[in-house]
Amino acid sequence: MNTQIVVLAVALMMHCISAVEFTFDLADNAVDCFYEEIKKNSSAYFEFQVWAGGQLDVDVTLKDPQGKVIYNLEKATFDSHQFVAETTGVYTACFGNQFSAFSHKIVYVDFQVGEEPALLGVDEHATTAAIILIGLVQIRVLRSFFTDRKPRTARYWRL
Repeated sequence: MNTQIVVLAVALMMHCISAVEFTFDLADNAVDCFYEEIKKNSSAYFEFQVWAGGQLDVDVTLKDPQGKVIYNLEKATFDSHQFVAETTGVYTACFGNQFSAFSHKIVYVDFQVGEEPALLGVDEHATTAAIILIGLVQIRVLRSFFTDRKPRTARYWRL
């Protein structure tokens, strides 16, 4: 019976919110764009963070379906932007690294559309603790990924 409730809760959450979260490699001298279809009057939340590469900065532009810039930031390391869609259509998020001739960047993106319902049986403090724990795990994984590890050398003791 508990599994039925969990499946129902997940199905309801998927109906209320559309979210995409990913990491990508932005090449030097490149611009990469991503697209999200949003219905009119839907709330949207856009967040990014440069995890690695060069000075940890990128140019970011968010455009509505008519091509009007609704958010623009140059040489930014991280930021977030929340908005309500004025029109239905495909919104475009572009990341630019044109100013960097040698450094590619690793960029994290989170794009949520719709209202995110609260988790059943979880209060605000537990949700915050879970987010912090996930962040700490991500930092640990990235450190181990980007750190050159030297193989351990055997120690020989004098007799």
